[in-house]
Amino acid sequence: MARLAPIRLAGTIAATAICVAAATEAAAQTPPQDDSLVLNNQLQLGDVFSDQTLNVVNAQDQVTVGTTANGNAASGSVENGTVTVRSDQDMRGDSIATTSVTVGGDTAGPVAIQSNAGGNYLAVSGYGADLTVQATQRNTGALVGALTDVGDENARLLAGSVVSATATSNTVSLYGEGSVIQGTVEQSSSATVRAYSRLESQYVPAAAEVQAQAMGNAIGVNSGQTSGQTLTFDQTSGGDFVEAEASANTGNGWDLAARARAVGNYANSYNSGGSVVTTSAQDNAAFIRSAATTTAYDYGRAQAYASGAGNQLSVGNNDIYVEIDNSQINTGGVEVTATFAGTNGYDVYVGAEATGNTVTGYACSECQGYLEARNNQTNSGDVSAQATTTVSGSNRSVISSSTATGNSATFHVSRPSH
Repeated sequence: MARLAPIRLAGTIAATAICVAAATEAAAQTPPQDDSLVLNNQLQLGDVFSDQTLNVVNAQDQVTVGTTANGNAASGSVENGTVTVRSDQDMRGDSIATTSVTVGGDTAGPVAIQSNAGGNYLAVSGYGADLTVQATQRNTGALVGALTDVGDENARLLAGSVVSATATSNTVSLYGEGSVIQGTVEQSSSATVRAYSRLESQYVPAAAEVQAQAMGNAIGVNSGQTSGQTLTFDQTSGGDFVEAEASANTGNGWDLAARARAVGNYANSYNSGGSVVTTSAQDNAAFIRSAATTTAYDYGRAQAYASGAGNQLSVGNNDIYVEIDNSQINTGGVEVTATFAGTNGYDVYVGAEATGNTVTGYACSECQGYLEARNNQTNSGDVSAQATTTVSGSNRSVISSSTATGNSATFHVSRPSH
């Protein structure tokens, strides 16, 4: 693969680093045999705001709105080669995205409204490549906030809606196909992280979903087609709050749902082909709050589901070998509530799930897999889950659950005969 000169980035709001092998250029010169190298350094000192306000009446087609605010962002990819990515991202200001949409009268098309706020973001992909990542992310800003507010009491959303708000202090996303991914990811956040999403309407004769997700630190790794992973994660969340709230409200809704999720530190690693070796340390001191509320006078199906965790790790391999060394410490409280209130309808589903520390590891659903796990979990924060259902008139069924767990660990290997 052709050697590219080191790329150094110092963006104030967002920057992108891309490393791509070009066969035509390689054929025109004699390339050195060294690995490619990407050096990314980003420092954001000021606040980043993104805001949209719309007033739409009797729309005949879709209403689609997206609002995004990011402090530092970098992405890169490599194909049929070898690359080392060294990235340092430092966010010191606020990052806030807000969307307010009034949809009056009859809206004939689907409504899709979202707000996304992030402090630091890094995405790296490898295709038939060896990928080494050394990533550091720090967010010392005061707030990462996403707000989405849609509708009014007379809104008629005839084709349904999806309303969402997502706020994440630090994010790293790694992807590989036929690749080996290795390296270290370090994330620390002291920011308050908030996501709030609300829908107000009169009539929705279709599916309507309101989502809110807030995370202090998030790592996602996905590789397949004979790939492999050897990665170390180090995550620290110490802001005052990490909270998500979703509220779905209508006079008459056929299929209405509110879903909220809040996590201090989150890491998810999936692989298909090759081995997975993961070393993870997660430490959360932030208060975690997640709340989902659904209200309807008349309803067909209504759902309210909320989940929250101080630390969450999932490592899975659709092949033989998985090795996990996990350490989780949660000192922040976790509070989760799910609420439904309605009068007349059919089916109601309400669920609240709160966990201090949780880890899941699994190997090989179709072969004789091997899993080795070393797990240490300490939770000293209060953990509470509450599900509340109120039906003032009559309905067909109510299914409700509430689960609170201090420490949870699940490791399993599935074989064809089991």
